[in-house]
Amino acid sequence: MVPTPDVIRHFHPVLPARSLGKKPVRVEVAGRAYALFRDASGKPAALADACPHRFAPLSKGQVRADGRLQCPYHGWRFDAEGRGANPSQPELRHCDASSFQVVERHDYLWLAERDTPLSAMPDMEVDADEYVYGGAFSQVFEAPLHVSLDNFSEDEHTPYVHTRLGWDDPRADQVEFEAHNFDDRTEVHYRAPQRAAPLMKLLGVRDGDFFQNDWVTRFDPVRSQYTVSWVSPTGKQRPFITRANIFFVPETATTTRLHAFSFLKCVVPAMRPLLPVAARAAAALTWWEVRDDARFIPTVADTPYSHKGMRLDKYDKPLVHQRRLMERIYYRTGPSVASVPLAREASSG
Repeated sequence: MVPTPDVIRHFHPVLPARSLGKKPVRVEVAGRAYALFRDASGKPAALADACPHRFAPLSKGQVRADGRLQCPYHGWRFDAEGRGANPSQPELRHCDASSFQVVERHDYLWLAERDTPLSAMPDMEVDADEYVYGGAFSQVFEAPLHVSLDNFSEDEHTPYVHTRLGWDDPRADQVEFEAHNFDDRTEVHYRAPQRAAPLMKLLGVRDGDFFQNDWVTRFDPVRSQYTVSWVSPTGKQRPFITRANIFFVPETATTTRLHAFSFLKCVVPAMRPLLPVAARAAAALTWWEVRDDARFIPTVADTPYSHKGMRLDKYDKPLVHQRRLMERIYYRTGPSVASVPLAREASSG
């Protein structure tokens, strides 16, 4: 699959803000490289990571005292808007580099084209009066975007890839499942007996409780919001509800970087003072779960883009529809565009 550069019209999280200091940093999105740096005022900026002179990587250069990024090869220097100058031939014109928009939000740097409006910034959909931010992290998946997304679009693998959240193998036939396909998203619901996991007790989960995972997947950019909660056998809501927003950023044709933002809500007023500590515990739990997937994903990294020939079951209902949404909304391609192979309907019964 050949990545489509146009995806940068969407805002993508690309780097924790704390990771960008005095030196430039290279990031990749859909096969294109960008040099991130901070100007003299400390504001983040981004240029195409190729000097317009002879394409040397600007990310290997240095930030001058005046805040301009200097090419490591011949010293050309560029401001945050991409305006360039050649020190060896000051009169030379047309030395500019392509520049991009960088927004610092949620302790992260978000990259988009210059003309992408701020209103296009993805909404985390968390009420600040209810949810406490537990932290963010990123994880590299050694697999293409479509493989990484498919993995996070079903929980059927839970007993076999994960060890904490969700159910185990003896309860694999006790899962309640719903999936709904819409013109711009998919919505999925799982409910099953929570397996025994001591770490869950930190979130008030007891033996015999039911695990519930409800999520929405959107494609502006590719992202899923997972809301996980637990209820007692009688239906009583347990104290904490976790919400994780996971962004799937294709770096190359064979790697995807997941950026996760974790939040926690408490429905028991007396326990709300514990939210800051519990929110960090929930973020750590999310990290462990994503790491489980990252360790397994190379095993299936060569899975073809098309689902043709696969014996899909009911839990795979969102997968084929999501291919279409990814092509139409994220890549903005049609059936005749060969750069993004079309997913074909596979058997699901």
